[in-house]
Amino acid sequence: MNKDTHDYDGFEIDEVQVRKPRSKNNRIALYAIIALAAVALGVGGWMAYDASSRNKALEEAQAMIEQQQLDMEQMQLEQDFENLDREFAQFENSRQLIQDDSVKRALAEKYEAARLQVEQLQNELKSERRKSSAEIAKLRSEIDTLRALLRHYVEEIDRLNKENAALRSENEEIKSQNQRLNSQVAETSRRNEVLSERMTLAERLNVTGLSLSALNKKGKREKKVAKATQLMVSFTIPQNNSTPVGEKTIYMRIISPSGQLLEGGGSFSFEGASVPCSAKRTIEYAGEEIGGITIYWDVNTALSPGEYTVELFADNFRLTRRSFTLN
Repeated sequence: MNKDTHDYDGFEIDEVQVRKPRSKNNRIALYAIIALAAVALGVGGWMAYDASSRNKALEEAQAMIEQQQLDMEQMQLEQDFENLDREFAQFENSRQLIQDDSVKRALAEKYEAARLQVEQLQNELKSERRKSSAEIAKLRSEIDTLRALLRHYVEEIDRLNKENAALRSENEEIKSQNQRLNSQVAETSRRNEVLSERMTLAERLNVTGLSLSALNKKGKREKKVAKATQLMVSFTIPQNNSTPVGEKTIYMRIISPSGQLLEGGGSFSFEGASVPCSAKRTIEYAGEEIGGITIYWDVNTALSPGEYTVELFADNFRLTRRSFTLN
């Protein structure tokens, strides 16, 4: 090895000896730099990991807050739905008064369809652990639709109730008018009936001097009814210009003290029914008085003393009724 020497003021300096210490210092500096770089990398890595952890924690907290907000919104929307459904039930009761079934049916069907949609969305959200904002927004939209339907429903109910009130008022007025008209018609009909009855009664044959006698087999009056062979009814028909002239058949009924009809004269029509009689006689009425008219009943059963009732009928009228006591 060559040694280079230099002379500095009488001293010789070995160049190799000087270079050796300078190479050792360089190595130390390099090691220090490497160590500092490692420390710097470690600190940087730790800071990056810490920042990532903090960001993740912030994101999780933000997601939790958002989920809680969505839960609260869902709870509020469910409460809104319950309130709307309660209001609908109240108006559902009031709609019973509405007569327009087609309107009621259309409103109810629309509301029911929207209500079922809201219930379905609620059930879907309750079954999911996490709700999305889109799902909550959809539920809010459906409930807004439901609220609009209810508002329309209420308006229709109010409108129809007003129409029904007007119709009821109009019907009451018409009913009142009809009642007044019916009353007038009834009164007119009653007057006509009275007038017709008077005219009809005026046409009826009149009977006066009605009597009942018991006769024996010689045609003489018998004091004891039990010995009579005939009962004789006599009467007079006075003049009546209102009675139509012509042939008149007079039907006689005699009722015994026991309430039994003394039969034998067949029957006649009276007020739509067939009525049995004791005897009958036909006369010609010319509008003039006819006196001494007699009708006989032949005794065909044992007679007893007591009160006998005589009735006379003609032209679908009962002309007279009178009771007599026979000993």
